[in-house]
Amino acid sequence: MMTALKNKMQRMGLKARKILASKSGDQMTGWLIVVLIVVVVGAVFMTLYQDSITTIWNNIVTKITGLLS
Repeated sequence: MMTALKNKMQRMGLKARKILASKSGDQMTGWLIVVLIVVVVGAVFMTLYQDSITTIWNNIVTKITGLLS
């Protein structure tokens, strides 16, 4: 499953790069595609690693609270 997701992300990246490199293409559309890809990849990352991120954040807060008290 992860390889299929990586392949799709690579293909989307190549398409976005072609649009951005195109002299006749609409640059705003290209940048909107790039922003969309970043948001989607961020959402997938947050979904897959939410528990790890929460654990790390709680450990950081606990350490800071311990240092301040």
